[in-house]
Amino acid sequence: MERARPSRSRAEALRKEIAHHNYRYHVLDAPEITDTEYDALFRELEAIEQAHPDWITPDSPTQRVGAAPLTEYAAVTHRVPMLSLANAFSEADVEGFDRRVREAVDAERIEYCCEPKFDGLAVTLAYEHGRLVQGATRGDGYTGEDVTANVRTIRAIPLSLDSKHAPRLLEVRGEVLMLRRSFALLNERQSARGERTFVNARNAAAGSLRQLDSRLTAARPLTFYAYGIGAFEGSEPPAKHSELLEFLRELCFRVAAQRRVVYGVDGLLAYYDELGALRAELPFDIDGVVYKVNSLRQQAALGFVSRAPRFALAHKFPAEEAVTTVTGIEVQVGRTGALTPVARLQPVFVGGVTVTNATLHNEDEIRRKDVRIGDSVIVRRAGDVIPEVVRVLAERRPADARIFHMPKHCPVCGSDVYREPEEAVSRCAGGLVCAAQRKQALLHFASRRAIDIDGFGEKIVDQLVELAMVHTPADIYRLSVEQLASLERMGEKSAANLHAAIERSRRTTLSRLIYALGIRHVGEATARDLADHFGSLDAIVHADAQSLLQVCEVGAVIAASIERFFAEPHNREVIDALRAAGVTWPEGAAKAADSIGPASGKTFVLTGTLPNLSRDEVRDRIQAAGGKVSGSVSKKTDYVVAGADPGSKLAKAQELGVTVLDEKQLLQVLEIGGDSSHGESTARKDRRD
Repeated sequence: MERARPSRSRAEALRKEIAHHNYRYHVLDAPEITDTEYDALFRELEAIEQAHPDWITPDSPTQRVGAAPLTEYAAVTHRVPMLSLANAFSEADVEGFDRRVREAVDAERIEYCCEPKFDGLAVTLAYEHGRLVQGATRGDGYTGEDVTANVRTIRAIPLSLDSKHAPRLLEVRGEVLMLRRSFALLNERQSARGERTFVNARNAAAGSLRQLDSRLTAARPLTFYAYGIGAFEGSEPPAKHSELLEFLRELCFRVAAQRRVVYGVDGLLAYYDELGALRAELPFDIDGVVYKVNSLRQQAALGFVSRAPRFALAHKFPAEEAVTTVTGIEVQVGRTGALTPVARLQPVFVGGVTVTNATLHNEDEIRRKDVRIGDSVIVRRAGDVIPEVVRVLAERRPADARIFHMPKHCPVCGSDVYREPEEAVSRCAGGLVCAAQRKQALLHFASRRAIDIDGFGEKIVDQLVELAMVHTPADIYRLSVEQLASLERMGEKSAANLHAAIERSRRTTLSRLIYALGIRHVGEATARDLADHFGSLDAIVHADAQSLLQVCEVGAVIAASIERFFAEPHNREVIDALRAAGVTWPEGAAKAADSIGPASGKTFVLTGTLPNLSRDEVRDRIQAAGGKVSGSVSKKTDYVVAGADPGSKLAKAQELGVTVLDEKQLLQVLEIGGDSSHGESTARKDRRD
């Protein structure tokens, strides 16, 4: 059947559909289609436009990718000045504002529209006949910088508006910012690449928008919230500011869901308290709230004074940054063994609370910021939750300031501290004995795919640890029914059932035991490979790195982790205690590398949900057929088994040309062995097409 030729009408339909899905995803946070489906629509539009460049329109979503770098920004004179707001810092300031407004318009009570005060970069967007023609920064309020190419890359900004509702000329005022989750991901990516991280989301957003190369802006996760208008020509604007915000929302702009209409000074202060309580939970940073007289007629009557409107006020929250002194640096050990340095501070009032310590993240971060004991530092409540040291005031450094060094032994259990290559975090090697990791180690040890003690959950572990009844996994096997029955919400029958589950778990397998020990980087598949290769636990305990590297898919990082774990005397003592407590597992000779089975020697990776088989069932069938299940796709992977809603593993398989199987093809491979006769790989099909 001959494929239909692309048409101009199809291109226009795709633009509208993609714009709709951009709005659903980037403005409403309520996508209707998957990323894969969106990408397919985008690729189809790209193909049509590449074949017919004369069909490309300025508002096409394909034009958001950025253009060649500029040498400098052009100046833009604002049609309507972008003036700053007067600030309030106390209830008395707010009461004075309300009194002046009432007196000026001769009213007993004023209706206000309240909004969050975004901590981003103010911009204005000019639309002519519904098309975005210019974007500019605030600048000095009268003249800003032309950042049109950059704002076009922000997917929350419409490139075109509904012509039925948009006036002939509309200037939309708002804030370019970065959501907290996006900022965190950006800093993670920057850190992983060895690049500079950003101090806060506002700096990141401002720096991203003011790039001379708009392609760099396009790569940053920026968004836009509208909060007002400048020029408005061709029709009558709404009568109230709250109605204007709703009008902007109907034009597909993002507006603050936290906006409110209130009455009088009591309403203003109640809103301030409400937003202050919600501040840490908001998806974006704010530094206060904004009050605006709701009636646009009253706004016009009030007018402006100097560089600020009389009809609006910014009520600021307490300062988020303050200067204090680092009195010491201590190390905290987390549940997974990660060591985090924490600065002990001279108490300082920041963001409404007294701060006495701040995270320093890791040793590299301390070196990068050059934080020393005795330094004067600027402290910020990052996200209003976790205080952090922003920077050191080096000019105030005392002569006796001391450099911090990460300890070589865990401050909790005394085990060795190590740091893996290309990782910023230092860790404690005493996973089985470290009190800081105790609950996590016990929960993992007893989990279903490890030793499998049914009913040994988090609430039980919390009590056993807090009552000092269990210190290591070996102590679990010394618990009596009476001790278990003494725990909260644990009756005699429940205690007996849990005790029976503990007794059943005394007989296990070597692979389950290895996995249960919680060795870093050793998952179920690696534990099984170790058991098959060595045959006994003692052989693994005494294996050196070279011997470990002979195990299938055990690389240098995993080998070093295993060797480090068993080199720690505390961990070997727990293993001896488990044996003494009666925990047993069958041991024998190592399995032959060429063990017979339809999937012998083949490595599988699972992604997505299959229609008839659970992931555990798939794993068991593969292993029964002699195959191996890995957690990541590599050049050594033979097959990727993909079901519904696959993740990034499918894309990786396609990139490497790994054969992709569905459920039916998998069962064929497991029955008769795998080769190309079981169907052409999805990856190869995609590349061919």
